[in-house]
Parts: sequence; C-alpha cells; structure tokens
Amino acid sequence: MTTKAICAIVERGKADRIVDKAKKAGAEGATVIYGRGTGEKEFMRFFNRQIESSKEIILIVTEEHKLDPILNAVIKAGNLDHPGAGIVFSFDIENLHGLQHRLEVKK
Repeated sequence: MTTKAICAIVERGKADRIVDKAKKAGAEGATVIYGRGTGEKEFMRFFNRQIESSKEIILIVTEEHKLDPILNAVIKAGNLDHPGAGIVFSFDIENLHGLQHRLEVKK
C-alpha cells in the first residue's frame, strides 16, 4: 500500500468544515494543529489592540487511490484555489508506524 499525506494550512476556524468534507470524500481521519506563519507579521494591529495571526494545519494520511478525491474536497471546502485562502500540498510517506489498526480492520 502506498501511503500519502495531505497538508493544508488555513485560517483559524476553517478546519472543522474542511475535515468534514474530507471525511465525506474518503478520509478516515485528520489531525488539526494550531500554528502561526513566520512569513507574515506576527501581530496585527486592530483598534490599537495586538491580535496574533493564527492558522490551522490539517494533516490527513490516506492511501494513494483515495488521494485525489480527498485533495479535491479539501481544496473546494477551503476555497484553496483562491489567492490568500491558504495552501494545500501532498507528499509520499515512508516508514509509517502506528496505523496498523487500519490495516487489520481492512483484512
């Protein structure tokens, strides 16, 4: 089984909807991590108050044959084909450990 990962970085508050659509497209789960980018101003000023810019990082591990439908669902749900909405990319996973339960259920 070839294993792939999808990583999406979106504005805080958007991950739940994106993960829901990814699951409907075949994802078995996702991990959401909070973070902030170093390529942007770390603090924005709004009415003389400092507001930290924050992101949600979504990680989805899936089998290769499920990649395209899940990736397309993530792009659509997050409007990631529009500038400034966030980014998404996929990559190969090697040396994966800890998901044996998924393989055992499918046998």
